[in-house]
Amino acid sequence: MQSDMHVEADSPLFRDSSPRAVAVLWTGGWDSTFQVLRLLLKHRLPVVPYYLEDATRASTAVELATIQAISDALRREHEHVRGLLRPLRRFLVADIPRDPAMQQALREVRRRSYIGDQYAWLPAFCKRQRLDDIELSVHVDDKVQALLSSMVSDFQQAGCYRSYRVDARHADRPEYALFRYFSFPLFAIDKRAMQDEAAREGWSDYMHMTWFCHRPWRGQPCGACAPCVYAIEEGMAWRVPRQRRALTWLYRKFALPLKPPLRAALATMRRS
Repeated sequence: MQSDMHVEADSPLFRDSSPRAVAVLWTGGWDSTFQVLRLLLKHRLPVVPYYLEDATRASTAVELATIQAISDALRREHEHVRGLLRPLRRFLVADIPRDPAMQQALREVRRRSYIGDQYAWLPAFCKRQRLDDIELSVHVDDKVQALLSSMVSDFQQAGCYRSYRVDARHADRPEYALFRYFSFPLFAIDKRAMQDEAAREGWSDYMHMTWFCHRPWRGQPCGACAPCVYAIEEGMAWRVPRQRRALTWLYRKFALPLKPPLRAALATMRRS
């Protein structure tokens, strides 16, 4: 049976006025959790969180438990979040097909600046899933932020806040091939600024629930992995237990200086 109801093109019934959900890579860490809090509690935008599960990383179970705990607390304490925070979308890194173009782009970038292996499989994942605007929590003092600082342009995301993307004028660069799928809402602030804003907004309890260490030791940050070192260097030493900070010093003093020459030697061996 046909309806005789006619809806004009400019009628509110014809338009979908609901805001588009924001896709976010959420690890349960400080930076991505801060952005999730901003989206849900400040801008009140729907959020679709993504988590890429790396079976080789010892912190995976802790990260997933952290995301669940923060999600539960937000839904319990803020009724509106129940309709905004969508279920976590989990994918296995092992299931992402290798993309030769991404791997080549990463090799070219590494000739100038070392960035992690994830920057080959993250864009490969986005390409496969047809995600072209997922938020990546790159921030001031991040290696990727320094790498892309001269290539980004800002824009208004959802009409609510300022974010950044690699400008298409750099489409011939390997950096564009790797980072074209992402936007960077935290590109202009550092961790201390996030800490200050979280305190002003009343989010500190959620931020203290976050996780960052790659190799948990008896349920605590190890003090010797790269994220533990970065936490201290970025003014967040309180996040690493005092008794583990000695390991951080040893790592920075002896192990960290060996990494660049080892990487260079490995790259030379691969080319040979």
